[in-house]
Amino acid sequence: MVIGLEVHVELATKTKIFCGCSTAFGQAPNTQICPVCTGMPGTLPVLNKKVVDYALAVGLALHCQVNRHCHFDRKNYFYPDNPQNYQISQLYAPICHDGFVEIETEEGKKKVRIHELHMEEDAGKLIHDDPVLGACSLVDYNRSGVPLIEIVSEPDMRSAREVIAYLEDLRTTIQYLGASDCRLEEGSMRVDVNLSVRKAGTKQLGTRTEMKNLNSFKAIVRAIEEEKSRQVALLKAGRAVVQETRRWDDDCGVSRPMRSKEDAQDYRYFPEPDLPSLEISEAWIEEIRKAQPQMRKERAERFQKEFYLPAYDALLLTQSRQMAEVFEQTALICHKPKEVSNWLMTEGMRLLKEKAMGPERIRLSPVHLAKLIELVENKVINRTAAKEVFAQMFISQTNPEDYIKEKGLYAVQDEDALLQVVVQVIADNPQSVKDFRNGKQRAAGFLVGQTMKAMKGKADPEVINRLVREQLAE
Repeated sequence: MVIGLEVHVELATKTKIFCGCSTAFGQAPNTQICPVCTGMPGTLPVLNKKVVDYALAVGLALHCQVNRHCHFDRKNYFYPDNPQNYQISQLYAPICHDGFVEIETEEGKKKVRIHELHMEEDAGKLIHDDPVLGACSLVDYNRSGVPLIEIVSEPDMRSAREVIAYLEDLRTTIQYLGASDCRLEEGSMRVDVNLSVRKAGTKQLGTRTEMKNLNSFKAIVRAIEEEKSRQVALLKAGRAVVQETRRWDDDCGVSRPMRSKEDAQDYRYFPEPDLPSLEISEAWIEEIRKAQPQMRKERAERFQKEFYLPAYDALLLTQSRQMAEVFEQTALICHKPKEVSNWLMTEGMRLLKEKAMGPERIRLSPVHLAKLIELVENKVINRTAAKEVFAQMFISQTNPEDYIKEKGLYAVQDEDALLQVVVQVIADNPQSVKDFRNGKQRAAGFLVGQTMKAMKGKADPEVINRLVREQLAE
């Protein structure tokens, strides 16, 4: 199996690539449009400089060469969601080329080469079979003109596992740069898979197909495995693989033909006459290079050295720039890096999973998290109550001290009062006392649990455990 990818990424600019319309996601259809992005006659595009900044930042992070003199081209085709009947893209002189992404494989490190990275505008969106209007097709031009970069790899991947490793590294890099949120479910990162098969040991590439409509990593894995099986079955039966574009149906687990695969000449590319060539100076490149953040691999290594974290903790905490910064800022405030790591990796990850959120969406205040850790350390609250406080901070960035006061979560530290509750619990559970004295150590745990329940979680479990065992020893 031989695989190359075309990855389209919507950039995080506030306005579109050639006009001032908003790029906000999820707005009412056709409310973020103007004569330029709807292709009205006589309108002229004006390039958004921030698009070029983001494209350069991603290109440099992917070790690409920069074309100092590049330009846009017209890609001509008719489709209802393409109002101009052409797309402004880059074919002959893309902004970046010849880079790579280094991935980890079972055989060790491997470089997946980047053929090119180019800028272009997105098309609109067709909505078929509206639930209210019935069998019809509607078009929403809000997405028309949203800025894209397309990252085209060489056919260097040989398995679905390598594809996912490449995409995860690519997504993390782009998110660290702040160039895009790369949310596949919202279409801000879209993947086209070019796949072919050949007999083992041969050098010549087979006929490839391109699969579209892949909006999750799981769908990409399933699509790759199914398309590989389909092509192998065709060749074993003595039939040819047809070069075509196919649409993946994840519900049915099959791909279906969309159209024959076009070549560049089918699009009648020519230089875009309404936009001047782009001259990129060394000073511009250096400005972008200096603004680059420390990337995941380097940051994970630094966390191990500076904060003495295990490699596993460091890799998990750096999977998103937001998570990494929450950890680092909190650790610098409270000087307890391992404790910060434990909270983020246990309660933080649990809440992210529960709320189906990616780690890049974490919004914890480092000041509040450091304060919570201090309150637990000083036994102002116990860990059970602290988990409740953490969950509230996670949702609304609540000040922990205010929440503890409002809910009355302070730990009871009066040992005489605690002892009275322990004595009462022991008196109410004679069987557990008998079991403990017959060698069943778990019975003591039951009594501790009953005491904590009676105290409504407002006691220190270590103190309760000591008091219970002292009473059972008498």
